Amino acid sequence: MNAGPTSKETPKGAWRITFLLFLFMLVNFADKIVVGLAGVPIMTELKLEPEQFGLLGSSFFLLFSISAIVVGFIVNRIETRWVLLVLALIWAVSQFPMVGTVGFTTLLVCRIILGAGEGPAASVALHAIYKWFPDEKRTLPTAVVSQGSAFGVILAVPALNWVIVNHSWHYAFGALGVVGLLWVVAWLFLGREGPLVETAMSTAAEPKIPYLQLLTSRTFIGCCLATFGAYWALSLGLTWFTPFIVKGLGFSQKDAGWISILPWVFGAVVVMLSGWLSQSMMGRGFSTRTARGIVGSVPLVIGGLILAALPYVHGAGLQIAFLVVGSGLCGAIYVVCAPMLSEFTPVSQRGAVISIYGAIYTLAGIIAPSVMGSVIQHAGGLLEGYMTGFTINAVIMVASGLLGLLLLWPNTERARLMRTAPQPQFA
Repeated sequence: MNAGPTSKETPKGAWRITFLLFLFMLVNFADKIVVGLAGVPIMTELKLEPEQFGLLGSSFFLLFSISAIVVGFIVNRIETRWVLLVLALIWAVSQFPMVGTVGFTTLLVCRIILGAGEGPAASVALHAIYKWFPDEKRTLPTAVVSQGSAFGVILAVPALNWVIVNHSWHYAFGALGVVGLLWVVAWLFLGREGPLVETAMSTAAEPKIPYLQLLTSRTFIGCCLATFGAYWALSLGLTWFTPFIVKGLGFSQKDAGWISILPWVFGAVVVMLSGWLSQSMMGRGFSTRTARGIVGSVPLVIGGLILAALPYVHGAGLQIAFLVVGSGLCGAIYVVCAPMLSEFTPVSQRGAVISIYGAIYTLAGIIAPSVMGSVIQHAGGLLEGYMTGFTINAVIMVASGLLGLLLLWPNTERARLMRTAPQPQFA
């Protein structure tokens, strides 16, 4: 019987699937950024206060985590190919109501539905890609798929902002719906399930580790805490960066569209360099504690310290630079955490564990936009409110990076967990 590719081989077609999942994440983040990009026109047309707009940003994440957990267990039993297709279809359909005249409630409900569809996206995409690459070759494709988020913003922001400036923010949502449907068609014809999965015998032979032990392991906890800080920065960027450029620093909507891509360009460089560095270090024999845990955590601390200096610099250009570099450095943690979790999680449980990890760290998306909105509304001045919000972000990033350095030890986690795992019984 043909057992399929060996653990050291990369199956044919792996990079084609990687590219399709890169596009999947591109659409995912274009969908996320549109509310922040159109924040000022939306607030103006719907007459929203900062706290209401913060609630709109947070509403996207209301069902995000719950959906991620539920779908994470589903992909343990159903092929990721079909799950990805359904998720993308939900994204597309949820955009079209905004093409017409809508009120705050309709926009809020559509963002909640979109968030439910996008909650499992990253973890399911990574679970799918890990069926195409063996463990020692996963960091770079993880980085490529993660880059879909950055390029989703880099490519979408100028295009969507042109639609917003020259037509209406309503049509920007419609354009995203059409793009989502195009990806659905492409995946329907080209998407495939990866061959690096267990046979019935190997699945039966693989020990199952109780979920309680997996989810209370120090590396799992460390990944959740470290990425929570990074996602706090990301969710602020999605919701509040463009309004900060327009209302806080006084740029026009047209100019803000180009400025808004800067954090994502810098973040893309950080992610690709982190992925290359991590995989290169592993190839040279470094432990995954160093090549993944430290490489992911240190930039969080540095980025938080840079962000903490933001209120003390003067001039719009310098303030933008500090915000771009400080928040952009957090991208390294996304590249390394999923591969670290896959090191010690049995494959039959991996989809659920990565999804639960995603569900926990994205809770930052519920909190951060609302906190920023509340801080801005109750501050003595608009710019003062923004600076206080970014300082809170800085403290959270530094703390999460330090916790990552303390807790991320994936190279010893599997051996420790396997010692306590019940062994499979054979007749």
